Amino acid sequence: MAIILLSGFILANATRKKQVNLNAKDLKISRVSLGEFEDVILFNSVVEPRTSVLVNVIQGGSVAEVFAESGQMITKGMPLLRVYNPNAELNYLTQETAMIEQINNLRNIRVSIKNQQLNLDQQLLSISNDFENANRQYKIDTTLYTKGIIARLDYEKTVQEYQFQKERNEVIKKKASEENTSRSIQLARVNESLKNMQKSLELLRKNKENFIVKAPVDGLLSSFNPVLGENYNQGQPIGKIDVLNGFKLVANVDEYYISKVDQGINGITNVDSETYSIEIKKIYPEVVQGKFKIEMQFNNDSILKNIKRGMSLNTKVFLSNNSKALLVDKGQFYNNTNGQWVFVLNNNNVAVKRSIKIGRENPYYYEVLEGLYEGDKIITSSYDDFEDVEEININ
Repeated sequence: MAIILLSGFILANATRKKQVNLNAKDLKISRVSLGEFEDVILFNSVVEPRTSVLVNVIQGGSVAEVFAESGQMITKGMPLLRVYNPNAELNYLTQETAMIEQINNLRNIRVSIKNQQLNLDQQLLSISNDFENANRQYKIDTTLYTKGIIARLDYEKTVQEYQFQKERNEVIKKKASEENTSRSIQLARVNESLKNMQKSLELLRKNKENFIVKAPVDGLLSSFNPVLGENYNQGQPIGKIDVLNGFKLVANVDEYYISKVDQGINGITNVDSETYSIEIKKIYPEVVQGKFKIEMQFNNDSILKNIKRGMSLNTKVFLSNNSKALLVDKGQFYNNTNGQWVFVLNNNNVAVKRSIKIGRENPYYYEVLEGLYEGDKIITSSYDDFEDVEEININ
């Protein structure tokens, strides 16, 4: 008999649901309602210039002079500061001297080539003149010889001279033609080298101006705080210029929404009771500390009022159209259940576990897809202390 009673006691304890008693004031209880689900994201965004251009040091060195200050309106080409680098200046001077020497050498070579051409042209003229004289004498002596006026020996000398001058003229002309072709190629190469050296010299002299950092665009100079004597490396940014062509909004959004946002999605932001429409223009997929970055632009810059760089604005982005849905208030219960179950109150003020299915969410509500009905009451506060509890008796 005792064994039967013990077995019954053990079985009763094993099958009895684990319960806990709690006061209603220690819980947050919400009612499931039917309403419009607004699929939106709420976050703070920061106003930044639409276009900003970094100002970099082209030639490294220490700051010798500063010509502008942060917050100043500047124009393109305006000097901002001058750096001093004696080693770089000496290097530029050495390169410039070497280039000028090479340019002078190339010019001397070009003059030499042209002189050779002139000498050859003079030789050709002399040889051509000798041939013409020999040809003329040959024609005269041929006529005189046929008439018997001159002796045969004199005529043969004239013929021999004519043949010599003719062959000489042909050989020299052929050789001169080959030399002219070679000389033309050589002269073209010298001219091309001279042209390139001139360009290099001009570029070198232009690079010497890089000791003065100039504004690349018109705009508002910001983040520009150089100190006299401070050393900057080549390519190091020393400030930026905000181009005054409009503003954009930049925000860091929770990674939960990274698959839901896309370019072209619209939203709104409010400034001093004014509402402005915006549009997502760029999404940065890198997630840093649970957030990713997006950029938005105002749909109409011409109507902006009181918008200034650095302002923090409450921003709302619409992910989809509104729709009827069962809604439940957002709460800490989701952290414990991942939206798979909740404690639902019955008419006896007893909350029991029930499996549910959660859909979309916005800053205020979860969308309920399955498991709950309009009017149901659920516990939305944290379940940390009773995740293993089956029922909660609420006083």
